[in-house]
Amino acid sequence: MPATLQDILLTPGTKPQVVADCRALVDQQVKDKSGVSAAALKLGYKTVTSFAPSYLNDTIDSMLPEFVQQLESFWADFTASGSARFGDYLAKRGPEVSEALLSVTDHMAGQSERPTIVRAYKAVRGSASKNIEAALPAVGDLVQKYAG
Repeated sequence: MPATLQDILLTPGTKPQVVADCRALVDQQVKDKSGVSAAALKLGYKTVTSFAPSYLNDTIDSMLPEFVQQLESFWADFTASGSARFGDYLAKRGPEVSEALLSVTDHMAGQSERPTIVRAYKAVRGSASKNIEAALPAVGDLVQKYAG
């Protein structure tokens, strides 16, 4: 039986590296956005990173197990399919994968006691699915970096 994403990504020796790579991926995705819709995203991101500088890393660390859980069925199907790149596999299932991942952030926003961060999240939530779909090839590559 192939290794699960939990086995691959959440071990004590690997998880901190995955968190750092996820943060770099988020930073790059935000930086690469352009146009009018990107302005709200960049403002929300700047608000969060200015308001609480360690918040994003801490959030990625705490949410990573839930993201991994949401990706687990996609990973199992991918490994059974014999496909070459997990990023391509995820991109072909963009809306489904995006909504699975957003269920984690929606839940977290609903539980947050930080009104500034909740407002920033609500400001970008409408375009979040599109932004996540655009990042799925990079997400898949990140996973495969550790999966070998």
